[in-house]
Amino acid sequence: MKTPVKKPDGEMRPRLESWENTASHLHRFIRPRLGKKLAIEVTKHDIATLSNDIVAGKFGKPSVSNARHMRKAASGLFKWAAEAGRDYVTANPCVNLPKLDPEHPRTRVLSEDEIRIFWHGLDRNDLPWDRRTRLALKFELVTMLRSRELLGAHRDELFDLDGDNPRFDVPLKRVKKRRAIQQPLSDLAVEIIKEALASADQQFVFESPMYKGQPIHRKAMADALRGTKHEKNKEKTKTAGLCELLGLKPFTPHDLRRTAATLAGDLGFDDAAIAKCLDHAVTKKGDTIVADRHGQGLQPLPTDER
Repeated sequence: MKTPVKKPDGEMRPRLESWENTASHLHRFIRPRLGKKLAIEVTKHDIATLSNDIVAGKFGKPSVSNARHMRKAASGLFKWAAEAGRDYVTANPCVNLPKLDPEHPRTRVLSEDEIRIFWHGLDRNDLPWDRRTRLALKFELVTMLRSRELLGAHRDELFDLDGDNPRFDVPLKRVKKRRAIQQPLSDLAVEIIKEALASADQQFVFESPMYKGQPIHRKAMADALRGTKHEKNKEKTKTAGLCELLGLKPFTPHDLRRTAATLAGDLGFDDAAIAKCLDHAVTKKGDTIVADRHGQGLQPLPTDER
């Protein structure tokens, strides 16, 4: 999984770039239950039973998503073990398993009042969370970018901030669909960037408050919203999250993307244009191609198309 290979952008990166997530599911679920068995001894029944137990909550919070990811990680492991030249197993026990229940999509969208409370609350000086983390949350709301895409924002990826066409180029290695994004920036987005770039030698827009020269950790935004009171580590400071501090019903950074998309729809923007801004794969409106391979910003539609 970690063996570097040359990627389309010319960089050498792990063949499976999400290998840490795959390794985590193998470690958390497969290893405790099946770690003492030889690979060739593992059966479909073993995988199906483990999957059912994850859904039932025997490994913590009940989760269909974790069961699905466990199956995917295990299937990759056994597929590798069955390849010619290894032959550790003769068959993959992860095929033809009972279907999992469909996962219910999240639908949390902040109301206008909640957005107002959240936006102005982030400017309070008495909050315990770092200012750049709070600015990153604002940036996700105004750009619809994913957390991973924006948290690594580097000075070299910003263009024409003082001109007429400011933009942020997100390299494909940080984009979920592995395609480069050229994101036009609104005046508000530029304002956030300029505040976050506190010094001329700062290279990452949302620099870590703990590790100079490094971007904020990928989980920082979610931790800031949720807080750390749930942490079991006794040595870790237990801090209330922004949602609790501002009196808001819990939500995640990804819900900010959904909220922005919903607001754009309410303002009359076309679904295809919104999908384009979200970097989703809607490509046609009638006979006209609307979205291309880049996640561009929304543009108002002509009156007859609204």
